[in-house]
Amino acid sequence: MSGKHKLFQGAVILTAAGLISRAMGFFFRIFLSHAFGEESVGLYQLIFPVYTLCLSVGTAGIQTAVSRITAEKVSLGKENEAKNVLLTALCLTLAVSFIEILLIQRNASFIAGAFLGDARCAEMLVIISYALPCAAVHGCICGHSLGMQNTKLPAVSQLIEQTSRILFVLLLFLFLQDIGRTPSIQIAAAGIVAGETAAAAFSMRMLSRRRSSSALARLAGIAGSLRELLGQSLPLTANRTAVTLLQSIEAASIPACLKLFGMSSSEAVSLYGVLTGMALPCILFPSAVTNSVGTVLMPAVSATNASGRRTALLQLLKKAVGSCLVLGLSCCLFFLIFGELIGTMLFHSESAGRFILTLAWICPFLYTNTALLSAINGYGKTTATFLINTCGLLIRIAGVFLAIPRFGMQGYLWGLLLSQLTVSALSLAVLIVYALKE
Repeated sequence: MSGKHKLFQGAVILTAAGLISRAMGFFFRIFLSHAFGEESVGLYQLIFPVYTLCLSVGTAGIQTAVSRITAEKVSLGKENEAKNVLLTALCLTLAVSFIEILLIQRNASFIAGAFLGDARCAEMLVIISYALPCAAVHGCICGHSLGMQNTKLPAVSQLIEQTSRILFVLLLFLFLQDIGRTPSIQIAAAGIVAGETAAAAFSMRMLSRRRSSSALARLAGIAGSLRELLGQSLPLTANRTAVTLLQSIEAASIPACLKLFGMSSSEAVSLYGVLTGMALPCILFPSAVTNSVGTVLMPAVSATNASGRRTALLQLLKKAVGSCLVLGLSCCLFFLIFGELIGTMLFHSESAGRFILTLAWICPFLYTNTALLSAINGYGKTTATFLINTCGLLIRIAGVFLAIPRFGMQGYLWGLLLSQLTVSALSLAVLIVYALKE
């Protein structure tokens, strides 16, 4: 099968899994909003900056490095070295994730009160920390599979993760009601742990079937693989961590700045829940397609660039970026027409409808940025990606601290639009420069 067909097939598989998973998650969020209320959903969303930051430190950069190194090794016929890199990555990410568990659980109250601004998040932070080792295993194995242009395992594991999470929460919710207890939003955090555990178990099971030699035989190559893995993952991890830290500051500061606008603590958390738990999931729902394209595009660009096929690489970039732009324009029009209706009918929230209407304008830029940034990472220019993302985040953070106290949430939404437009312009300029140099 040609590289073009593999990319298309991989994107189709990931897109199908992503759309199904997003659809499940979309209706699950509707359930959460109806079952627990806007304020509880806001508290639940507040813990994700910390969780995402931990994933960035311990997993995300290594997963991306594993994907890229595997693609390069396989294209050069060095599959055994690619497997050594995977084993090294698993050992490294598990060690880091267990350290993160200890740090979170010993400092949960401080993190919740001082960083997130709400002590009620402490218990959920402790619960969700148990998902980190499983997320590390799941992420590394998926990165390895994507580097080999095998998208079936990541696609199936994504569906297993989402299905397990939703079923766990729904069954526990019904069980607690049956025994006369009032379910709390903490069970949603426990659902994250259940989902990642199921996905990690499935990924490990599939990996054990594919390995052709013993683990002991592979340990001899870990020392050499560790140096190569750290050489590529450390810059990625530093970049991802810095970006995620800025995102965490942004997310955690929104409720505080809404209070400066004149809202009460309850109103601020509720409005934050409407934005992050209702409006944004609607806008991000079609991005399952662009995320799939971006996921397979990065190792494809890396492998094609390593083989020196410049014409094929340029055609690949044009088709990927063009497809994401067309999807973004189509979704923008759809949300402009139906955004308010979606908010009021599905979530019973007029605020969600207004937010969706404003956020519709970011779709062309948001979806295209996924392909542009993945292509830049495929070239190995992670510093450029870091600087571009940082620039966009600084604009968003400025929107939080400068616009929200004066204009409320609407000011932040327009800052979000400006940041996405800036990221698109910078990414396109950088990609053109690197493409012309090759």
